[in-house]
Amino acid sequence: MKVLIADDSSELRERVKMLLAEVKAVDMIREAENVRQAIECVRESAADVIILDMRMPDGTGLDVLQAIEKRDRAPIVIVLTSFPYPQYRRKCMDAGADFFFDKSTEMEKVIEVLAARG
Repeated sequence: MKVLIADDSSELRERVKMLLAEVKAVDMIREAENVRQAIECVRESAADVIILDMRMPDGTGLDVLQAIEKRDRAPIVIVLTSFPYPQYRRKCMDAGADFFFDKSTEMEKVIEVLAARG
Protein backbone atom coordinates (compact mmCIF):
# COMPACT_ATOMS: atom_id res chain seq x y z
CA MET A 1 0.00 0.00 0.00
CA LYS A 2 1.41 3.38 -1.05
CA VAL A 3 0.71 6.24 1.36
CA LEU A 4 1.11 9.99 0.95
CA ILE A 5 1.27 12.11 4.11
CA ALA A 6 0.53 15.77 3.34
CA ASP A 7 1.03 17.96 6.40
CA ASP A 8 3.09 21.09 7.04
CA SER A 9 4.31 19.77 10.41
CA SER A 10 7.43 17.61 10.13
CA GLU A 11 6.78 16.34 13.68
CA LEU A 12 3.31 15.17 12.71
CA ARG A 13 4.61 13.47 9.56
CA GLU A 14 7.21 11.62 11.65
CA ARG A 15 4.56 10.58 14.18
CA VAL A 16 2.28 9.26 11.45
CA LYS A 17 5.20 7.38 9.84
CA MET A 18 5.93 5.70 13.18
CA LEU A 19 2.28 4.66 13.45
CA LEU A 20 2.27 3.41 9.86
CA ALA A 21 5.24 1.17 10.64
CA GLU A 22 2.70 -0.98 12.54
CA VAL A 23 0.73 -1.66 9.34
CA LYS A 24 2.38 -4.47 7.40
CA ALA A 25 0.58 -3.61 4.16
CA VAL A 26 2.27 -0.19 3.95
CA ASP A 27 5.27 -0.51 1.67
CA MET A 28 5.93 3.07 0.57
CA ILE A 29 5.45 6.43 2.22
CA ARG A 30 5.79 9.77 0.46
CA GLU A 31 5.62 13.13 2.17
CA ALA A 32 4.46 16.61 1.21
CA GLU A 33 4.74 19.68 3.41
CA ASN A 34 2.42 21.95 1.44
CA VAL A 35 -0.48 21.91 -1.00
CA ARG A 36 1.70 22.35 -4.09
CA GLN A 37 3.88 19.36 -3.17
CA ALA A 38 0.83 17.29 -2.25
CA ILE A 39 -0.81 17.92 -5.62
CA GLU A 40 2.46 17.06 -7.42
CA CYS A 41 2.76 13.81 -5.44
CA VAL A 42 -0.85 12.88 -6.17
CA ARG A 43 -0.33 13.42 -9.89
CA GLU A 44 3.09 11.67 -10.02
CA SER A 45 2.32 8.57 -8.01
CA ALA A 46 -0.63 6.28 -7.65
CA ALA A 47 -1.06 6.59 -3.91
CA ASP A 48 -3.49 4.12 -2.40
CA VAL A 49 -4.02 6.33 0.66
CA ILE A 50 -3.65 10.06 1.21
CA ILE A 51 -3.43 11.39 4.76
CA LEU A 52 -4.22 15.06 4.41
CA ASP A 53 -4.00 18.07 6.70
CA MET A 54 -6.80 20.63 6.47
CA ARG A 55 -4.67 23.76 6.77
CA MET A 56 -1.28 24.25 5.17
CA PRO A 57 0.67 27.45 4.46
CA ASP A 58 -0.21 27.65 0.76
CA GLY A 59 -3.79 26.39 0.82
CA THR A 60 -6.09 23.79 2.28
CA GLY A 61 -6.77 20.11 2.11
CA LEU A 62 -9.81 21.00 0.01
CA ASP A 63 -7.45 22.29 -2.69
CA VAL A 64 -5.77 18.87 -2.76
CA LEU A 65 -9.09 17.02 -2.74
CA GLN A 66 -10.25 19.02 -5.74
CA ALA A 67 -7.03 18.18 -7.60
CA ILE A 68 -7.43 14.43 -7.14
CA GLU A 69 -8.61 13.03 -10.42
CA LYS A 70 -11.55 10.73 -10.17
CA ARG A 71 -10.40 7.42 -11.58
CA ASP A 72 -11.42 3.80 -11.39
CA ARG A 73 -9.26 3.18 -8.36
CA ALA A 74 -9.37 6.45 -6.44
CA PRO A 75 -7.19 6.66 -3.32
CA ILE A 76 -8.62 6.49 0.16
CA VAL A 77 -8.45 10.02 1.55
CA ILE A 78 -8.13 10.55 5.29
CA VAL A 79 -8.31 14.15 6.46
CA LEU A 80 -6.36 14.43 9.72
CA THR A 81 -6.76 17.90 11.19
CA SER A 82 -6.48 20.06 14.28
CA PHE A 83 -9.60 21.86 13.07
CA PRO A 84 -12.34 19.21 13.32
CA TYR A 85 -15.18 21.67 12.80
CA PRO A 86 -18.47 20.32 11.39
CA GLN A 87 -18.37 22.72 8.43
CA TYR A 88 -14.88 21.45 7.47
CA ARG A 89 -16.00 17.84 7.87
CA ARG A 90 -18.98 18.43 5.60
CA LYS A 91 -16.91 20.25 2.93
CA CYS A 92 -14.21 17.58 2.94
CA MET A 93 -16.64 14.70 2.73
CA ASP A 94 -18.55 16.45 -0.07
CA ALA A 95 -15.23 16.96 -1.93
CA GLY A 96 -14.38 13.26 -1.79
CA ALA A 97 -12.70 12.54 1.56
CA ASP A 98 -13.45 9.10 2.95
CA PHE A 99 -12.60 9.86 6.59
CA PHE A 100 -12.21 12.98 8.73
CA PHE A 101 -10.31 12.64 12.02
CA ASP A 102 -9.16 14.99 14.79
CA LYS A 103 -5.36 14.90 15.21
CA SER A 104 -5.56 15.37 18.96
CA THR A 105 -8.00 12.57 19.74
CA GLU A 106 -8.36 10.23 16.76
CA MET A 107 -4.85 9.56 15.41
CA GLU A 108 -5.17 5.82 16.07
CA LYS A 109 -8.22 5.65 13.80
CA VAL A 110 -5.92 6.20 10.83
CA ILE A 111 -4.11 2.97 11.69
CA GLU A 112 -7.41 1.15 12.22
CA VAL A 113 -8.61 2.19 8.74
CA LEU A 114 -5.37 1.10 7.07
CA ALA A 115 -5.08 -2.15 9.01
CA ALA A 116 -8.64 -3.06 7.96
CA ARG A 117 -7.64 -2.61 4.31
CA GLY A 118 -4.28 -4.31 4.54
